[in-house]
Amino acid sequence: MADPAVRLQFGDGPAASSAAATTEDHVLVAGLCSGQEGAYETLILRFEQPVFSIVNRLLDDPADAADVVQEVFLKVFRNIAAFRGDSSLKTWIYRIAVNEARNHRRWFGRHRGKEIGMESPGESRGVGDWLADPGRSPYEVTLGHELESLVEAGLKQVNPNFRAALVLREIEGLSYEEIAVVLEISLGTVKSRILRGREALRRELVELLAPEAALDWSLPLAQEGDAV
Repeated sequence: MADPAVRLQFGDGPAASSAAATTEDHVLVAGLCSGQEGAYETLILRFEQPVFSIVNRLLDDPADAADVVQEVFLKVFRNIAAFRGDSSLKTWIYRIAVNEARNHRRWFGRHRGKEIGMESPGESRGVGDWLADPGRSPYEVTLGHELESLVEAGLKQVNPNFRAALVLREIEGLSYEEIAVVLEISLGTVKSRILRGREALRRELVELLAPEAALDWSLPLAQEGDAV
């Protein structure tokens, strides 16, 4: 069971939530640095799902996601003492996740064809594992899985730089400022990559969908505040 010291009550309102999140980060980091078992459990509970979601979408082969996620948390554990709070703990961990996925993709590109994978295709985890809604009808579940598969397939074809910005914004819900910290790029570049990523994904989905279905597809190419 997680150490009660690393679980805090949040106040009401955005400012209170932000302050509580910052305090929670400090308490969690302190627990990790002192080797508290509950702090490690809390870290995994808070970040395993979003880290897997990011890594899974940034890799070309989802079967590699679990191994990369392990490497992400090993790096977090090894380097937690170096965390100084210049950014939030979330953006620091997400930066490690993006870099690990990028490094793995580069390594795989250099070693493509030299190894044979042993995993069964049915063992890989995808967006449906996290987003399944037991209250949906069988038809809605089937349709949802088809759309999720199309989006996942389309994402794999998007430029990796645009894909990273798109995943962090549209799926993880990070602010532009947080994405700039995670990817270590300017705010203007963040907005440009998101817009170009949305357009690239739209083109991929149009190619994947039948023309009639493509006309009905709703994907926000520009939202309020997205102008570069």
